[in-house]
Amino acid sequence: MENTKARLEAAALFLVVFVLGVVFGVVGSHVWNQRVSGELKKVNTTPTRDQVVQDLTDRLQLTPDQQKQVAATIDETRARWQALYAPLDAPREQIRQDGRAKIRAVLTPDQQVKFDDFLKRLDDQRKKEAAEKQQAH
Repeated sequence: MENTKARLEAAALFLVVFVLGVVFGVVGSHVWNQRVSGELKKVNTTPTRDQVVQDLTDRLQLTPDQQKQVAATIDETRARWQALYAPLDAPREQIRQDGRAKIRAVLTPDQQVKFDDFLKRLDDQRKKEAAEKQQAH
C-alpha cells in the first residue's frame, strides 16, 4: 500500500514537473522571439493625414472647411519634408551599396549567393513598406 502511494506521488510529481517545463518552454520561447531575436513586428507610429485630421476634428470640433484647410496644410508640410530629404536619397543608397560590397568581399561564393537572396528579400520589403507609406499619406 505504501509502495503504491509513493508511486502515485512520484507520478504526480513527474507530471507536475513536465507540465511546468512545457509552460516555461512556451513562455521562454515567446519572450526569446519577441525580445531577443528581434522578431517583433514594426508598428507604424506615423499617423496618416486622415488620422491626424480626424483626431484634430474630434478634439477641436473642426468644421468641414477647417478640416480641408488642415488637410491641405498637412499635405504641404509633408511635401516640404520629403523635398528636404530627397537630395539625401542618392548618397544614402550609395552608402548602402558600399556597405553591401564590403560585406560581400569577406564572404565565400556560397555565402554571397545566400547574402544576395537576403538582400533581395530586404529590398522587396523596403519597397513594399515605402509603397504602403506612400498610400497612407
